[in-house]
Amino acid sequence: MSQSPDQFRNQISTITDDGKKRKWIYPRIVKGSLYKYRSAVSSFFLALLFAAPFIKVNGEQLVLLNVLERKFVFFGIIFWPQDFYLFVLGLLTFMVFIVLFTVVFGRVFCGWACPQTIFMEMVFRRIENWIEGDHIKQKKLDDGPLTTEKVIKKTVKHAAFLVVSFFIANIFLAYLIGSDALIKIMTEPVQQHLSGFISICIFTFVFYLVFSRMRELVCTVACPYGRLQGVLLDNQSIIVAYDYERGEPRGKRIKGEENLRGDCIDCKLCVHVCPTGIDIRNGTQLECINCTACIDACDMVMAKIDRPLRLIGFKSEEEIKLKQPFKLSKRIYGYSAVLLILMSLLSYLLLSRSDVKATILRASGTLYQIRDQDHTVSNLYNAELVNKTSKDLKFEIVPEDPAAKILFIQKEDQLKYGGSTKLTFFIILPQNSIKQYKTEIGFKLLSGGKVIDRFQTTFIAPPND
Repeated sequence: MSQSPDQFRNQISTITDDGKKRKWIYPRIVKGSLYKYRSAVSSFFLALLFAAPFIKVNGEQLVLLNVLERKFVFFGIIFWPQDFYLFVLGLLTFMVFIVLFTVVFGRVFCGWACPQTIFMEMVFRRIENWIEGDHIKQKKLDDGPLTTEKVIKKTVKHAAFLVVSFFIANIFLAYLIGSDALIKIMTEPVQQHLSGFISICIFTFVFYLVFSRMRELVCTVACPYGRLQGVLLDNQSIIVAYDYERGEPRGKRIKGEENLRGDCIDCKLCVHVCPTGIDIRNGTQLECINCTACIDACDMVMAKIDRPLRLIGFKSEEEIKLKQPFKLSKRIYGYSAVLLILMSLLSYLLLSRSDVKATILRASGTLYQIRDQDHTVSNLYNAELVNKTSKDLKFEIVPEDPAAKILFIQKEDQLKYGGSTKLTFFIILPQNSIKQYKTEIGFKLLSGGKVIDRFQTTFIAPPND
C-alpha cells in the first residue's frame, strides 16, 4: 500500500488538506462493459421512477406516499392509518433486507440503484459532458478566465439543470399528492393551487442544488448508509476491491526490462474515473459507492499490457489475502432467517388483511335490558367501520347466531371510498338461549353477497335458569 490507513481515512477526499476548500471532481467517463450494464439498469429504473405515478392498478397509482392524507399505496394496495403496523413491519423487513444485501454485496445499491447516483451520473453528468466537454475541457473551462464561451456554456448548462430539476420535482410531488392532483396543479390556474406551486418551486431548487453543487457530498457526508456499511461489512463481504497481493509493488513498466513489480502500473486511471474522488487502492472507504467505474478503467489498462483482468473487481478480503472463495457465514444465515420470518409474517398479514376494518364495543355505562313483552334481552353497541378499498361499498351486518336480531338506532348501509361510518344498535337475544353471563356472539359483514369481514363481541345477560 502506498499510504497508511490514517492518511486517507482522516479526511474526506474532496476537501483540501487544510480543510478550508473543496476539491471539485471531474471524473473521466470510461464506457466499459460494466458501464454499459449500469446504463441499462439505470434506464430501467428511470423509466420506472417516472412512470410509476401514472400507472394505475385497481384504480390507484402504483406507488403513493401521501403523508398529508395518511394514505399509502404500494402496487395498488391501499394502506390507511389503521394499517400502520403493516407499514412498520414492511419498513423493518426492508431494513433487514438492506442489511443482508450489504453484508453480502457491500454498497452496490448506491452505485447501481440509488436515485441520487442514477440522476447524477446518468442524467446530469451526461448533460454536463454534452455541453462543456469531457473532464479535461470542464476543468480548463472552470480554471480559465471569464469569456463569452464560458458564460454561454455555464448559462446553458445550469438552465438545463433547472429544467430537469423542475421535471423531477413534479414527479416527486406526484408520489406525495398523487398524479391526478399534480395534473390539476399543472392545468388549472396557479392561484387555485398556490401551495402546490410553491412546493414544486422548493423541490426544484433543492434538486438543482443537490445535483449542481452538492453532488458527491450527498453520498459522502449526508447519507448515513456509507457509515453503516463500515459496521456491516466483514472480510467475507463481496465489494469493489483492489487486489493488492497481485498489484503491489506498483510501478511503471519499462519495455525490454524484466518486470519485478506487481500488475498495477500506477496510472491512477482508477482515481480519475471515481465520482467521489477516492483511490480504491487504499482499501475499503465509506466514500466508495461501488459504481464499478474503476473496474472498467483498470480492465482497460490490463488489456493493453496483456495482463489478466479484474485487478480491481468484486472481491472479498479473504479472496484477496487467503485466496479463499466466497462462502456463506453464520451472520448471513442469521440475517436470512430473520428476513424469512419477517417476510412470512408480513405476507400472512397482507393476505389475511380485510377490506373493511370493523370495531365493535358495548356502549360505555350501559347494562343489559330485559324486555318482558317478548322475553328477550338486549345490549347496546357502538361500531365503527373503515373502508380500506379503492371504491364505495354497500354493506350489511348479519349475526352468526340465527336467534340474534339487530335493532339499529343509527343505521348506515354505505361506506365511502377511504371513509368510515359509525353505527349504534341493539343486539337482541331470547332469554331462553342465554346459558351464561357473558356470551361471545359473532357477526358477518356482507357486501355484494360476499363476506368481507368477521368480528365478534361480548353479550352480557343473566343466564336463563
